[in-house]
Amino acid sequence: MKKAILATLLLLGAVASRAQVRFEALSTDALRERAMKSGKLVFIELHADWCPPCRVMEREVFSDREVGEFFERHFVAARYDTDRRTGRALMKRYGSGAIPLGLVFDTEGNLLGRIQGAAAPEVYLNDLREILARRGRDRK
Repeated sequence: MKKAILATLLLLGAVASRAQVRFEALSTDALRERAMKSGKLVFIELHADWCPPCRVMEREVFSDREVGEFFERHFVAARYDTDRRTGRALMKRYGSGAIPLGLVFDTEGNLLGRIQGAAAPEVYLNDLREILARRGRDRK
């Protein structure tokens, strides 16, 4: 009986982990290369450990099943801390000082859109869909 319960818990944990956004621990160049190979866009989240809205995004948005599935279909994602070199450089180039900041790039490095601040999962997904829709119109 204990083995059956343990197996069920492990299975549920595996399913739940797939529902979350999977942030890669890659350099920006490696991230772009992986996106090119997979035919996906690049998503970068800029955050900081001390940032309360960033923690809300982690807990309520990036752990959401629908958000995770959307990211799996469309993006290769990474997150960079703005208190570290890469995050600081990206913030200087693409940000306006406030985090969390989501950046969407094509595989050539062109910024397609940004989402600043915390939002509910549905709102965040709608913002991402708008960025993707604009990209579709730009390509026609």
